[in-house]
Amino acid sequence: MPEFFKVMSVDEVKEKIREWFGHLKPEGERVPIEDGLDRVLFEDVISPENLPGFDRSAVDGYALKAEDTFGASEAMPALLEVIGEIGMGQVPAMCLGSGQAAGISTGGMLPEGADSVVMIEDTDLLGDKTLNIYKAVSPGENVIRRDEDIKKGETLLKKGHRLRPQDIGALAGVGITRVDVSRRPRVVIISTGDELVEPAAVPRIGQIRDINSYTLSGLVQQYGGEPLRFGIIQDTYNALFEAVEKGIAEGDMVVISGGSSVGTRDVTGRVIGDLGSPGVLVHGVSVKPGKPTIIASAGGKPVLGLPGHPVSAMVIFGIFGREIINLKLGYRGGSLKVKAVMGRNIASSAGREDYIRISLIENHGQLTAIPVLGKSGLISTMVKARGTVKIPACKEGIREGEPVDVEIF
Repeated sequence: MPEFFKVMSVDEVKEKIREWFGHLKPEGERVPIEDGLDRVLFEDVISPENLPGFDRSAVDGYALKAEDTFGASEAMPALLEVIGEIGMGQVPAMCLGSGQAAGISTGGMLPEGADSVVMIEDTDLLGDKTLNIYKAVSPGENVIRRDEDIKKGETLLKKGHRLRPQDIGALAGVGITRVDVSRRPRVVIISTGDELVEPAAVPRIGQIRDINSYTLSGLVQQYGGEPLRFGIIQDTYNALFEAVEKGIAEGDMVVISGGSSVGTRDVTGRVIGDLGSPGVLVHGVSVKPGKPTIIASAGGKPVLGLPGHPVSAMVIFGIFGREIINLKLGYRGGSLKVKAVMGRNIASSAGREDYIRISLIENHGQLTAIPVLGKSGLISTMVKARGTVKIPACKEGIREGEPVDVEIF
């Protein structure tokens, strides 16, 4: 096992993750599109047809030939003959000739001979058949062409894309009802600590309820994985070995919360080393919070040892756990970030990355990041925060008013 706290930079650790776990390839499964929200595409999606599939009106008005309106104005309206009205969802029976128009609603199919639509507010109907037009239209105006939205054969969505509601709507629009997505990686979550009890229990003096396995379960789901909570495990070699061995067999990744500090590091390191080569790859990262992080490989699967403090566990899992899940999903996107200015001076130690919890306030359209201060053992600081701001290792802080990128929770 590497020397305790022989720290590596965040970028070095991410490179280690890609080096040792680049073999974690996505596994595909087909799901109905209604179950596809936030799933990651396993393959490119090619549109099997055009959308909308026919020329349709974008407004309520009259379908006509654009040339019949040229020169029309309030003073000199164009006069056309209305020969009918197009029903919604119907193929028009008429064919428009010069000087003719047909009533049409938004979404209606253009009849043969028509190349544009004049809006109803730019017309007056005199009697049943004479139409005054007060504004000229150009060919194609107020018309959605048959392949204007989506073209047959085009790549509608790319492999590695996370499905959003609008993506699911587009799939439905071209008749795709099932889609190939990456299987959710199973992430085993183990909480260690003789002081921990389940949330339903009443803690005795010196005991605390398990927070980390629940916050980590939520993060796993948010990042696209499937959490498998193994509960609270005793700080003993045999208990931890049995739990991690089972986790490696049942999951794609094992996360040990509370197994990286000085008190438990020897047990955790021996367990990981005894479960398979190469064992511990990293123990100690130049980051705050979360310096005593362990990253290991056992049985060809990643094992992540997180500090016991809730803030540290969440921040570190957001940096490294998400990276591993993304590899397994084949996800090519990034996290959600917004621009803001820092609301006060924040100092940092050069040589490590600091992740500062912040809240956001808006004033005249400008977002300001307000630090949420507190120790890494206080879960309430994460509840109050909207995201984090990273202070790079090369900087010694951020000044008030300095532009920052806020990674939103």
